[in-house]
Amino acid sequence: MDERIIDARGLSCPQPVILTINAMKKLGSGELTILVDTDTAKGNVSRAAKAQGWEVKNIQSEGDAYRVILIKA
Repeated sequence: MDERIIDARGLSCPQPVILTINAMKKLGSGELTILVDTDTAKGNVSRAAKAQGWEVKNIQSEGDAYRVILIKA
């Protein structure tokens, strides 16, 4: 699986946030996509990314899930 795509669908918080933070630390910069399936996870992942200095580039709704795209220069 691509290390720049984290599939956190079906996971309860704080697991999506923990996976996101670990991936951000591993990548350091670039683009990262997080797949989540709740509004709570979408919000928590977005806040965690901003706290780590990443920008939320886009949030796409995909049926009952969300694709959160994060970037850091």
